[in-house]
Amino acid sequence: MQNTAKKVALPVITLAALGVVFGDIGTSPLYALRQCFLTAHLAITNATVLGILSLIFWCMMLSISFKYVTIIMRADNNGEGGIMSLLALNLRTNRIAEKKKIYLIALGFIGASLFFGDGIITPAISVLSAIEGISIATPMLNHWLEPLSIGILAGLFLVQRHGTATMGKFFGPLTLLWFLSIGALGVWSISQTPFVLSMISPHWAFNFVVEQPYVAFLTMGAVILTMTGGEAIYADMGHFGRLPIRLAWFIVVLPCLLLNYAGQGALLLRNPDAIANPFYMLVPEWALFPMIGLATAAAVIASQAVITGVFSMVNQAIQLRYLPRLTVRHTSDVEQGQIYIPFINWVLFISVVILILLFKNSANLASAYGVAVTMTMLCGTILITVLAYGVWRWPLWKIILFATPFLILDFIFVASTSLKIISGGWVPIMIGAVLFTILMTWKDGRELVFNRLQRDSIPIDLFIKSVNSGSETKFVPGDAIFLTGTPNIVPHAMLHNIKHNKVLHERNIIVTVITKDIPYVGQEDRVAVEKLDDRFYRITIYYGFKDKPSITPALKQAYDELDFEFDLMQVSFFISRERIIHTVGDGMAPWREKLFISLQRNTSPVSDFYQIPTNRVVELGSQIEI
Repeated sequence: MQNTAKKVALPVITLAALGVVFGDIGTSPLYALRQCFLTAHLAITNATVLGILSLIFWCMMLSISFKYVTIIMRADNNGEGGIMSLLALNLRTNRIAEKKKIYLIALGFIGASLFFGDGIITPAISVLSAIEGISIATPMLNHWLEPLSIGILAGLFLVQRHGTATMGKFFGPLTLLWFLSIGALGVWSISQTPFVLSMISPHWAFNFVVEQPYVAFLTMGAVILTMTGGEAIYADMGHFGRLPIRLAWFIVVLPCLLLNYAGQGALLLRNPDAIANPFYMLVPEWALFPMIGLATAAAVIASQAVITGVFSMVNQAIQLRYLPRLTVRHTSDVEQGQIYIPFINWVLFISVVILILLFKNSANLASAYGVAVTMTMLCGTILITVLAYGVWRWPLWKIILFATPFLILDFIFVASTSLKIISGGWVPIMIGAVLFTILMTWKDGRELVFNRLQRDSIPIDLFIKSVNSGSETKFVPGDAIFLTGTPNIVPHAMLHNIKHNKVLHERNIIVTVITKDIPYVGQEDRVAVEKLDDRFYRITIYYGFKDKPSITPALKQAYDELDFEFDLMQVSFFISRERIIHTVGDGMAPWREKLFISLQRNTSPVSDFYQIPTNRVVELGSQIEI
């Protein structure tokens, strides 16, 4: 019976994976092939058309089918994928010195930062390229393309706060219809010019590169557009698992994409003037408006997938203490991965609108697109190579055999897209640089604060001895819970409570929340309880980086283990609110320290982040100099 259920569930999961995982790469045919010719100002001949199609075919087979779908998807962190999971896996190895792991962290941060930049460009280029079909059907509506695109995206970002469960039910079927439609259009065009199928022979790509090396180099910067969204295959692995994603790719996505690119190429061989918009000119006149509608829906789905991916990545970074606490709202009581981060949502929306107004059309925006994708893919290749060495412990010959062709290909992509930096590629680099600076500043700043607290601290065991050695400290009824990141020293809030109120509670519980480098922590491993004294206890609460942190249920579980009655109305939460002061001396550069202080002051309250009832919270301030 269980096997039957799995067989029934597999097609459903595979259909759902279509809508979430492949939305981005699925909309690439709208603009990618046209951009390949426009980038290098290529004349349309048999050699150029088949050369480019052959490059697209073999790059997709090598980079997506082999590297991502076959190899990188093996690197799962308890089932989860993505750049943060890959970084967490790498940090576990003992074959790399602890001091050198900072380079891995920096590499992971670069990849995450560029993914954020990709998350801004994808909605803009996907929706713009879909709407541009209107200019073919009704040229007089050209001046409405930007307002229409902004209007559609405004609606998309507005509904984020309600969650995507309702829309998600339609994503899979709509995306399947999209892929089948573009595949059918390709077949119809190929049937008129079957010669185009010879593109699968690598000699076309080889001849194109050898005869026109510089042109081929330029073209590679546009070929990468056919693979945008490839990183999502790995990032969304935790939602669906390896098998459904692999099935969706090899059975539906890859064949339909290649058929459509071949169909566009066949059209160009018959009618070189179709280069103006080969995708929409492939569509029969009677189906043009329905196709524009379907393309727009596919673009919205692609945008939604990227937005959700950005939310997930930011949330993981917050949980791993790589970003300041932000307000994270869970939009589903059933699906843990469905979250909404208001600040990030509106930063994305404003940035997308600015991009549309700045670049005006998808052809201009394509110049900005490939840079982020290629650098993210390069970061992923380096990290998976390090993982093969440090964790999988592959022999050196196997690592070289695997890594060399992909590193060469990725470096070619990076070098080619770098030529587009002036014409728009600076946008994702600038966005990535800003986020990378924030990530590194927050990480280094937290280490400075932690070291300062450790230096000025009192060990908890010595404190307990002094309290029990006849001190005049008074004890009042109730439980006091002190949240701290340093469980072995006396929390600042406890010291300030004694200093100002001259009392301690009958039970004093030091609580530390630790986010492990795994996605989820089981309920049986949620808490660890330690009795320090009749009046002092230490509780450690563990979460995974994709868990929804909520202190109250975890405390109830810990109280049950201690055989105490948990009454929230008899509990007071003491939280230290640190005020960071910049001083001249050792530490970070002054501007980075000021940036860290600004970030720290604008973090969401601990009580909100850990869902502590505000009427049970007492905040005590302390001042820390860095």
